[in-house]
Order: sequence, then C-alpha cells, then structure tokens
Amino acid sequence: MSDGERKSIDLASVAAEGWFDKLGDEVEEFDELVQVVGERFVGFSYIVGIRITSIAYDPDAPESSQVDFCGVGSDQAQTLALGDFRERLGASLMGRDTEEEALPDDAGSEQVSSYIGRRRLLLAGLFGIRLITLHHGGGAAPTFSVKLGSVDEEVSLDGLQEILTNAVRAEVARARPNQPFSIDFKRVPKAEAANREGNYDETIALLGAWPGPLSMFLRTAQGQSLGTPERTKLVRALGALGDAYIEKGQADWAEDVLRLGIQFGQEMEVAGNLFGLLGKTRSLMDRHGEAIGLFRRALSLGADPSRVLPGLAAAFAERGRNVAALACIQEAASAGVSEATLQGLRLRVQEALGDGYDRFQSMMAEPPAKDPA
Repeated sequence: MSDGERKSIDLASVAAEGWFDKLGDEVEEFDELVQVVGERFVGFSYIVGIRITSIAYDPDAPESSQVDFCGVGSDQAQTLALGDFRERLGASLMGRDTEEEALPDDAGSEQVSSYIGRRRLLLAGLFGIRLITLHHGGGAAPTFSVKLGSVDEEVSLDGLQEILTNAVRAEVARARPNQPFSIDFKRVPKAEAANREGNYDETIALLGAWPGPLSMFLRTAQGQSLGTPERTKLVRALGALGDAYIEKGQADWAEDVLRLGIQFGQEMEVAGNLFGLLGKTRSLMDRHGEAIGLFRRALSLGADPSRVLPGLAAAFAERGRNVAALACIQEAASAGVSEATLQGLRLRVQEALGDGYDRFQSMMAEPPAKDPA
C-alpha cells in the first residue's frame, strides 16, 4: 500500500457487542448481583479482573453494604463499602491500561484488536458504543468511525479513550447518593499510605469524589474561615490525589486537583509539595520553563529537596541550562537522592557540558577562599 492510500477495516469481527448479556448466562445469581451493585459496575468488575464473592446488603443504607471481592486467580480477599467499591472500579478504568501499539499497514484482526485494546473494546460494548470501521495508513494517524446512539462520528484512539473515560465518570457520578458531602479526614493517611505502596487506584477511590464539593466549599464563608489544621489536612489530601493522578498518566486531572489544593494552602509550608507536583505535571506536558518556576516555588515554601531537585534538574536540562542542572544534581545528591536515580540525568548533562563538566566539578570541590585577616 502506498503512502497516499488509506485503508478501511470493518470492525465487526473485533467488536465486543453483547458480551455483557453472555456474561449473565455464565454467572450464578447474576440478576441479584446486578440489582445490588448496578449493571455497569458488574461489567466494570469483569473488565478490571475483580471477582465479587459476597455482599452483605444493608437495605437501610445501601451505599454502606459490604462487598467482599478478590482479583481473578487470587484468593486474597478485600472488603469495601459498596459506594467505595464503585468509586474504585471507576477510578481503575479512567486511565490507559496499556501503551499504544503501532498499527502495521497489513494489520489483521488480532493486531487491530490489540491496537484498540481489550479494555476499550469491552467498555464500548458495555456502553452501547458501536465501533464500525478503522481507517489507517496513507501517512495519517488511524481513526475510527463510531456510532454514539444515533450520531456517527470519526475519532482517533485518544478520542475514543476520552469518550469511554467520560462515560465511566458519568456512571460513577450517577451512582453516588444525593446526600450532603462530608469530609472524613481519616482517609488522608490511608491515601498517603496507598501512594507509598504504589496503589494509586486506592487513593483515587478514597479521595476522587472530594475535588468537586471542595471547590464549591472554598467559595463559602465557612470554607474561607477554615483553621490551619483543617486546611493542612485538605492540602495533604489533594496533594495525595494529585500525585495519584500523575502516576496514572492523568496530568490534566492532577493539575486541577493540585491548583485547588494550593488555593486551600495559600502560602502554607505544606503547599510546597503541591507546587512540586504541579511542576511535575508541567514537565510531563513539555512545559519545562513553567515547571522551573513551580519547582523553585516549592523549594521556597520548604518542600523536601530530595523530591523537588531531580525534577528541577531535569527541567533545566530540557531548557539547555546544563550548568544549573548540574548544580541541582549536586544538591540533590547532598539531600540524599541516590546516585542510581541521578545517573541518567548526570550522564546527559556531562555529555552536554563536555570539558566544562570537569571544570565545574573541580570548582565545587575547592574549599572557599578565606577572608584576609
């Protein structure tokens, strides 16, 4: 196929329409499960590989019903309240599950299916989004003809991902009970611990519902008059949530959450961590000049240098400011950052500086000159 040609592939053979109905034929007490958990959430659990083992249903407080579950192929049981269980399922489906693969010009059904991804195919089937045709080749990025209800659209893979993410987010929002929002500060240390363990979905499940209500609360007189201890806890919470979104590759969401946290934190020292994380999001967006200012602000507010300096050094290097980058690398090493963490960046800066690298090292090693008596 020449560069000027574009090929269309019928997606009927890879689409997953009707898979949820077939699942109902295989699962015992499926109708009862759907009635309690919700049809879409039962589908979500299958997609992410969660097996619900039992539910202690509370008719007076359905959201508090206890759901016992474990991963497919695992006997390690976990328990969450139904409301938290739904939030966790939604959070786990809002990011990409795999890296995007290249699509060869002569792609067959298996390669097309792999390019779209199992998760996207199943979500599309669950939400009734019909994947009609894949168009690719001709020197342009692949696009999909999809049917959304009665509307036909042509979207990229990223566009399809956005449609599915918005559908999941809307489903989670609809499932939330209409009741006043309450803040449980006990969730904050749990979320921070989850981040340390790399369990970012858990953090999102714990705190993902907070930003919207907190944004409105901030505009009230009560929100403006919050004391320092309460503000500190909210800043920590939003920092943990923003960090989780960064690690899940959702930089836009992270930025919104971190900016809200900074509004609560103002000039408080605890906000320094949020400026550092916000700098990280800008670096991920290749906006390194802005990242430098944010990293510096983080340091001025007392953020942990070992967490901020490597990012600042990398941002300086991206802007071609290699001497400044090397100075930050040296400071990071002094702050306890391991050489293994810094090695790749150090080699990059060393190559860029050439002989200047050794001169800088010699200058840094020289003791300061004593003042004449």
